[in-house]
Amino acid sequence: MNTRRAEELAAALKEITDRIERACQRVGRSSDEVRLIAVTKTFPAADAAALLDLGVRNLGENRDQEAAAKVREVEELRPDTDVRWHMVGRLQRNKARPVARWAAEVQSVDSLRLADALTKAVRAALDAGERDRPLDVLVQASLDDDPSRGGCPVDDLSELADAIAQRSDYLHLRGVMAVAPLGADPEPAFERLASAAERLRRDHPEATEISAGMSGDLDQAIAYGSTCVRVGTALLGGRGLASP
Repeated sequence: MNTRRAEELAAALKEITDRIERACQRVGRSSDEVRLIAVTKTFPAADAAALLDLGVRNLGENRDQEAAAKVREVEELRPDTDVRWHMVGRLQRNKARPVARWAAEVQSVDSLRLADALTKAVRAALDAGERDRPLDVLVQASLDDDPSRGGCPVDDLSELADAIAQRSDYLHLRGVMAVAPLGADPEPAFERLASAAERLRRDHPEATEISAGMSGDLDQAIAYGSTCVRVGTALLGGRGLASP
């Protein structure tokens, strides 16, 4: 990691944390209520290690093939640093087993079939000594009813959450996640998500997480109760640009 790249990441991180602080102040919230996940997909392990050096402890990935290798490399680069890895992209059932080896949390559970696959994967990982605790999961809500973008229909969230809660030896339900519709005002979508999250908490009071908001819309998401923002571009730069 060269000095220039480290300085770039430090400056970008300050801008994001300041932005989160301002967004919280506007709606009378504490910034301590909002955690930042740095989405490091397509960026090298050196960037992830630099973010750890800056105090970031939550890192997000979208694809198992890239993530598994990166997790191992980061462990070698920063062997004594506590880091929590999140799967934030769409997850195919046949990738559940490898993801269960490295992820602390999967934010994109959108079907009972995926929940079943993750249950089996976590059970196998626990038996093999590849992990030592259940997997935290969020149910992903579809806010635009576009099946290509993943997500469970909002009206079906409670049924999916109930099923996950029955698998508590292996899966811990922590809340909801969503991605705002493309090309539309995100505020109505985030308002809808906030209502869905409130309904979910009535039956599952421990499911307090609302993961919503990315580089372009985190301010609006925070206004509607987001407790977790997933930031890639605004922190690390445009995708596909190799880090120095």
